[in-house]
Amino acid sequence: MNLISIENLSKTVNDTPLFQNVTLGIDEGEKIGFIGPNGAGKSTLLHIMAGLLEADNGNISRNNNLSISMLEQTPIIREGLTVRNFLYEGDSPVIKLIADYHKCLEAGANSDPRMHGRAGSSLPSSLSLLQELTERMEKENGWEIENNYLSFLSELKLENPDQLMNSLSGGMKKKAALARALSFKPNLLILDEPTNHLDIEIIEWLEKYLGSANFSFIMVTHDRYFLDSVCTGIMELDKGRIYKYPGNYSTFLERRSIRLSTEQNEQARIKSILRRELEWLSRGPKARASKDKKRKMKIEDLQNKQVQAELTISNFSSSEKRLGKKILDLNEIEKSYNDELIIAPFSYKFTKGERIGIIGPNGSGKTTFLNIITGLVETDSGSLDKGLNTVFGYYDQLSNHLDIAISENLRVLEYISESAEQIALADGKLVSAAKFLEMFNFPSSTHRTLIEKLSGGEKRRLYLIRILISNPNFLILDEPTNDLDLDTMRRLEDFVLSFKGTIIVVSHDRAFLDRTTDSLFVFDGKGGIKGFTGNYTEYREFSQTINRRDAMPGRQQVGRSAMHPSNRVSTANTKRKLTYKEKQEFSGLEEKIDLLEAEKIEIEVLFSKANINPVEMESNNKKYKQIISNIEKMITRWEELAEFAD
Repeated sequence: MNLISIENLSKTVNDTPLFQNVTLGIDEGEKIGFIGPNGAGKSTLLHIMAGLLEADNGNISRNNNLSISMLEQTPIIREGLTVRNFLYEGDSPVIKLIADYHKCLEAGANSDPRMHGRAGSSLPSSLSLLQELTERMEKENGWEIENNYLSFLSELKLENPDQLMNSLSGGMKKKAALARALSFKPNLLILDEPTNHLDIEIIEWLEKYLGSANFSFIMVTHDRYFLDSVCTGIMELDKGRIYKYPGNYSTFLERRSIRLSTEQNEQARIKSILRRELEWLSRGPKARASKDKKRKMKIEDLQNKQVQAELTISNFSSSEKRLGKKILDLNEIEKSYNDELIIAPFSYKFTKGERIGIIGPNGSGKTTFLNIITGLVETDSGSLDKGLNTVFGYYDQLSNHLDIAISENLRVLEYISESAEQIALADGKLVSAAKFLEMFNFPSSTHRTLIEKLSGGEKRRLYLIRILISNPNFLILDEPTNDLDLDTMRRLEDFVLSFKGTIIVVSHDRAFLDRTTDSLFVFDGKGGIKGFTGNYTEYREFSQTINRRDAMPGRQQVGRSAMHPSNRVSTANTKRKLTYKEKQEFSGLEEKIDLLEAEKIEIEVLFSKANINPVEMESNNKKYKQIISNIEKMITRWEELAEFAD
C-alpha cells in the first residue's frame, strides 16, 4: 500500500533552492534512512511530508488511512511544562482530544473546555461533554496513547513524569520527545536525528525496537550502524535531487559508488565537449557561422551541467606541537556533587598516541571528567600533573567555554583566520583557512556570513574547526558528531586517524568510536571507571559473552555441586556410555573450570582498582578474554559429556 506520493515537489528557502522536481513514493513497510549534507533540505522535506509545511510547487498525496507521528530535531518546550503534560503538546486531533478530556476533568461543573476562545455558543453541561469526550477517547484510542507514553518513558528510564521538562538534560528531553512520537503507534513515523544526545544503551534499544517494528519510518541520522542494521532503503538528497536506493547502508554505498562513477564519466565527456566548444568560441567572428546562437546556448547548457568535484582529504591533520615525555598524570582524583559520587578515586598516566573512547550512560560523569583534566573543574581530592609541552584542544559539546559567543560580530572566515591563515597538514602541505572551512562543509558562499547569523549547530561546528587548527597535541572531543553530516564526519575521522598526539573521544556514535579509538574508559554511572583494550564493538561482544555466562543456570557459583551430573535433568534418550578416556576428561573438566573461575575473579579484582596502568590494562584484558573463552568451551564440552555420564 502506498502511504505518500510526491510529484514534482520544489522548495526554496531564503532565495536558496533546496530541491526541485522531486518525485518519489513511500510504501507500507518501508524503513528508510534519509541522508544528505547539512542544510540540504532534509528537515524541510520531512515537514512537508508531515503536512507541517507547504511546498512551493508540486503535489503530495497521502493515503486516507495514513497516520503520521514526527520526532522533531529540536522540540519546542513551553516554560513550566512537565514530562507528563508534554504528551498533550502538538496539533494532531488525537492530542487535542486527550488535552480537552483532561481539561474537562479539571474544569468542574461551571467550565467547558470547548468554550475556550469562543463566544456565543450554547453548550451542554460539563457532564455531557465529559461523556462525549470519553466516548471519543475510546474510539480514538486515547487511553492507549497515554498508557503507551508512560510505558515508553519507563523503557527510556524517565521514571518521574512530573519533572519539569526544562529541568532535564538534552538527552532526557530527547527521550521524552521520542516517547511521545512512539506512543501514537502510527503507520508512518518520521524521525529527525533521533540519536542525537542519547547514550549508546538507549540508541541500541531504539535500534532493536525499530528493527522489529511493523510500521514504516523515515529517519534522518548519521549513525551508520543504525542505517545498516535497521533500514530497508536509503534516500539521499544530493544537490537538490533525491536518489532512492533499496537495501541497507552498505548496499547504498556500493550503489552510490556506481552512480558517482557514471557521473564522473559523464562529467569527463561534458568537459571534453565544453573544451572544444570554448576553443571554437575563442577563434573569433570569422570562424563562426550562422549557428552562433545555437552553439552558445549549447555551451551554457554544458556549463550548467558541470558538477563541482567533492573535496578529498589525504593525510588530513594539522601538525601538532611535539609532546614531551610526561603528558598528563591523574593521581587519585575524586569528584562529588550534592553528596552524589560522580568520580571515585581514579589514577591514570596518559601516553603519546593513545586513542581513548569514553562511554557510559547520560549523567555518569563523562563531561565532568573532561572538565577536570582540562582544568575547568576542580577535583574534591587528588591531583593532576600536566606535562610542560601538553597543549589541550578541547571541544565541549555544551559550549560552556565557547569563545565564539564574543566573536559574533566576526565573519566565518575572519574567525578561523584569527587562529591560523594557513594550516600545515601532516604531510607538510599547507592549506588556506578557506579551504579548511570547505573541507568541513562551510562552502565559500558562507565565508562572509556573520557568525551571529549561523544556527547553533553551525556555530558549534565552526568552533570545532577552530579547535582542530589550533595546533593541540592532546585532543579532547566531547560528542563531536552531533552537528555533522556523514561526509563531514568521515573527514573528521580522517583528521583524528592521522593525528599523532593523544586523543580522548566521548561519543554515542558507535561507528565513530570503532574507527577512531583503540581503548575505552567505561563509566558505570556510580563513580566507577574501568579500562578496556579494544574498540566499542569488541567491548560490546565481550560484555554480551559475560552476560550470557552469568545468565546460565548455576553459573553464579560454578563448582562441583553445581556441575555434578546428579543436579541435571536426566534424559531418557541416552544412546551410549562414556568411554574411559571421556570419563577421565569429564572428571578433570570440573577442576579446570574451578581453577579458571578463581583466576577470573582475581583479574576482576584488578579491574575494580582505580589505578589503571595502560600496559597492565591491555595485558589483563587479553588474559581475561582468553579465560572467558576457555571457560565457555569447557562448559560446552562438560554439557556434551554430562548427557552420557552415569
